[in-house]
Amino acid sequence: MTDGSLNFRIATPDDAGQVQQLVQSAFRAEDSRQEWTADEELNSRFSIEVKEILAIITNPDSAFLMATDHNATLVASIGVSKKAADLGRLFMLAVDQQYQRGGVGRQVVAYAEDYSQKTWGITRLGLNALSTRQNLILWYIRRGYRKTGEETPFPREHFKDLVLPDDMCFVELEKDLDTIPVVEGPA
Repeated sequence: MTDGSLNFRIATPDDAGQVQQLVQSAFRAEDSRQEWTADEELNSRFSIEVKEILAIITNPDSAFLMATDHNATLVASIGVSKKAADLGRLFMLAVDQQYQRGGVGRQVVAYAEDYSQKTWGITRLGLNALSTRQNLILWYIRRGYRKTGEETPFPREHFKDLVLPDDMCFVELEKDLDTIPVVEGPA
């Protein structure tokens, strides 16, 4: 667990392997909460390559934000990207299993929102969650996100041997960020 004091920084290319390991292990972790992680077999197959993380880190319109504890140990990360002048995207929120259920995810999402707004000047953030992960969707709704009514297809072609719900998809969510008022000085 953490005492609540996290340190944040932007991942560098040297961090790609560490971020990849955290994301992969967080997405594969078992969780006893119903409708939180969805299908355990599907989760166990999640994988991402270091080169995919590196591509995000080196793109000027995206980043991985890292949260570390007082020992500089990576405890969480999140991907952020600029999609349009006013729209950003959050993806791959990952919290080390030892730090889950302690408010770390909330802190990381709040930091990512602030970072995206300050870095790119965006006013809206989007993200998606697997439709079978109802409690995760509700968690995002409690953070101010709302369902857009749009759904993105799940890539079933990568999991042909699994029996998946027919209606499984990604539910799109979006949040309007509070804008910082611009105070104009004398001309």
